[in-house]
Amino acid sequence: MESTKKTIIVFSGDFDKVMAAFIIANGAAAMDDEVTMFFTFWGLNALRKDQHVPTTGKTPLQKMFGAMMPRGPKKLQLSKMNFAGAGPKMMQRVMKQQNVMLLPELIATAREQGIKLVACTMSMDVMGLRKEELLDDIEYAGVASYLGDADESNVNLFI
Repeated sequence: MESTKKTIIVFSGDFDKVMAAFIIANGAAAMDDEVTMFFTFWGLNALRKDQHVPTTGKTPLQKMFGAMMPRGPKKLQLSKMNFAGAGPKMMQRVMKQQNVMLLPELIATAREQGIKLVACTMSMDVMGLRKEELLDDIEYAGVASYLGDADESNVNLFI
């Protein structure tokens, strides 16, 4: 059976939506599909490193964005019923009880399966994010690169 391609735009930085994107991506990769995940705007927060990475040359607004946005998948909030940050912790506890992979594990599995994780460079510029603030060994590209992948894809999702 010939492999097919899937593309997923991860625009949202909500925990539950990012979870859904990685569950779908990992499922497609497990079926031998070639998967590209294109992270843009708030979705970039899922690719941020957990720890603070000092950077220079940022404008005050870019510094403010960096300080206010969650650092990494463990800090993302739920889109509904966030309960001042308690919602994701409750969700993760239930996920563990049901033997569902947690978001960091889903990201690691995606990387192991060869899912292409692409950070949108234009969004990085707007949000003031630098490469050193994001996970190592991901790709960086603009919308033209994503559109090229989408043209070859039989499924394109916007999450």
